[in-house]
Amino acid sequence: MSKTTLQFLLLGFILVLAQVVVFNHICLFNVAVPMVFFYLIIRLPITLSINWVLTIGFFLGLIVDIFSDTYGMNALACTIEAMLRRPILRLYVPREEDLTRPEPSMYSLGTSAYLKYLLTMTLLYCTLIFLIEAFTFFNPIQLGLRIVTSTMLSMVLMLGIDSLMTPRSEKRL
Repeated sequence: MSKTTLQFLLLGFILVLAQVVVFNHICLFNVAVPMVFFYLIIRLPITLSINWVLTIGFFLGLIVDIFSDTYGMNALACTIEAMLRRPILRLYVPREEDLTRPEPSMYSLGTSAYLKYLLTMTLLYCTLIFLIEAFTFFNPIQLGLRIVTSTMLSMVLMLGIDSLMTPRSEKRL
């Protein structure tokens, strides 16, 4: 196994553990629920084949589903997110050759493109998970409020995780 593979396995283990033990028990003002475990899908290398990305996304969601009693909701949302990852990245980075590193980060994409990518992916995941959970548009204001607040809270937490993940040599730039 390469060093990068071990780093992603460790990151996935830590994110799933943090999600199941800590973040699943946080609900700010009964609307904002932080979701950070799918950050692994966001940071997967662009060079990874779609088959691996879909497999990782499915099993990542399935593991969180098993420990959260959510009956496949996270597995479905993570699989859709993994499938749409590359087209969403192409919205903000038209040529993959422009990337300095294969992993999407603030350093490789630039601050503006990375924040747009992170916001789009987080908004997509929160929209999917809350639509799957509600499975109705009965209370659209509550649904919209949950999506927006959870997106913002999750994005702030993922930016914090991203700052911890970035090597010191990249932070100077």
